[in-house]
Amino acid sequence: MAIKQKTKSLRAKGDQLSDTFFQLQVLNGKEVLDAAFPLFTGQVHDLGYRPLQPVAPEIFQINIGKLCNQTCAHCHVDAGPDRKEEQMSRKHLERCLEIIASVPSIHTVDITGGAPEMNANFRWFVAECVRMGKKVMDRCNLTIIMANKKYHDLPEFFKEHRVHVVSSLPYFSKSRTDSQRGDGVFEDSIAALKKLNEVGYGLEGSGLLLDLVYNPSGAFLPSGQAELEAEFKRQLKRRYDIQFNQLYAITNLPISRFLDYLLESGNYESYMQMLVEAFNPATVSGLMCRNTLSISWDGYIYDCDFNQMLDLKVAAPNSRHINDFDAEALQDRAIVLNQHCYGCTAGAGSSCGGEIS
Repeated sequence: MAIKQKTKSLRAKGDQLSDTFFQLQVLNGKEVLDAAFPLFTGQVHDLGYRPLQPVAPEIFQINIGKLCNQTCAHCHVDAGPDRKEEQMSRKHLERCLEIIASVPSIHTVDITGGAPEMNANFRWFVAECVRMGKKVMDRCNLTIIMANKKYHDLPEFFKEHRVHVVSSLPYFSKSRTDSQRGDGVFEDSIAALKKLNEVGYGLEGSGLLLDLVYNPSGAFLPSGQAELEAEFKRQLKRRYDIQFNQLYAITNLPISRFLDYLLESGNYESYMQMLVEAFNPATVSGLMCRNTLSISWDGYIYDCDFNQMLDLKVAAPNSRHINDFDAEALQDRAIVLNQHCYGCTAGAGSSCGGEIS
């Protein structure tokens, strides 16, 4: 059963799943369904991680705001046009720059949203990160480039600052893409990809990286990343003369609007059981929570973007906000785990960079 597109965020509808505590209650078998699954923490402890701890942080990921021009059905952020207030301030972004400069192991700044480009300080912040010699990744939904004239020059801006563009494209067909992300999204995505190709993105030898992200359109795991990438490249080149570098296959985690879909469609128990049965011990050492710090729009610190959306702050009581950033305390912390973590360890694993193993 495919995901049906949404028109409003869960918060705008007053849905109980907009409450992160309620989501955690569902995931732990205490609400909605009497479905209990083996504790993920137990799986990790059995592998000798007591607790799971981080390595030196390499990626500083910032959710710069939940405002978005789309309301995608699978969105774990519950982003949308109605999330106007949740935008990172200039002051918090300046503090982020101070932190990035103070931690030598951080080499990449990963900017996400919502549609991160809709934050008023986005371009300034990108330029500052590049000036510091950091690699910048932008999680672009593609359609923002076509949404308004003020965004039409984004491909040129990205090129000027050598931004690594990572863009969602559920499939190479209109029907599957629009069913997940909204009517007209596929056509605008193709138009945006062509504009990116025109300035050199995704072309061999250009050095301008354009990667695509694939999320399954239903309650199943993604198939092999290499096979999907080859098929996407063939189809997009043949149908639209579009090129890109890599495809990331990312598992949908049972959070927010995807959790809502699982419950509405009656797939929650079977999907969770599938994740549990597909647990792959080889993925644990490479989990993104180990080398990434995730920052929310209001400055709180999390182990990963998924923990952020469940409001599971880092287990460093005196360093949970960027204003109290303590590199040593964060390095000594235990990573916060819960049942949704099965999504990152199922099959070949899943991270913001695709497969793990």
